[in-house]
Amino acid sequence: MIAAVDPGREKCGVAVVAMDGSIEKRLVVSTPALQEEIASILADGRIQVLLCGDGTGSAAQAAMLRELAAQHKVQVLVVDEKHTTEQARKLYWQQQPPQGWRRLLPTTMQTPPVPVDDYVAVLLAWKYLKDKMEKERKSE
Repeated sequence: MIAAVDPGREKCGVAVVAMDGSIEKRLVVSTPALQEEIASILADGRIQVLLCGDGTGSAAQAAMLRELAAQHKVQVLVVDEKHTTEQARKLYWQQQPPQGWRRLLPTTMQTPPVPVDDYVAVLLAWKYLKDKMEKERKSE
């Protein structure tokens, strides 16, 4: 299992993704609540890697995540999150198609009605898994 965090000043996206890419958990938490949420996720012992996006607020969040992860012997990786917000909006609309008259407008012209930080965290995990699979193929 992989846990991923999209850090932010006010809110953070959190996702837990299985090694097959399936989403186990996806949520947006306030930044002050992040430590407690991650501690809870790490407590079950299934997380192998903890990812932290390198965007807004990442330095402080990565330091806190490293402290928590060290207690559970989990590796923390800071990963590039360039263009993930745009990709997260697309993923949101794929999983939550517009309803009613909104379905007549292109989703590129709409803003999701909720924060998409949790979808960014999912994308960080999927990118990590994709990169890991590519490295394994090249080493064969």
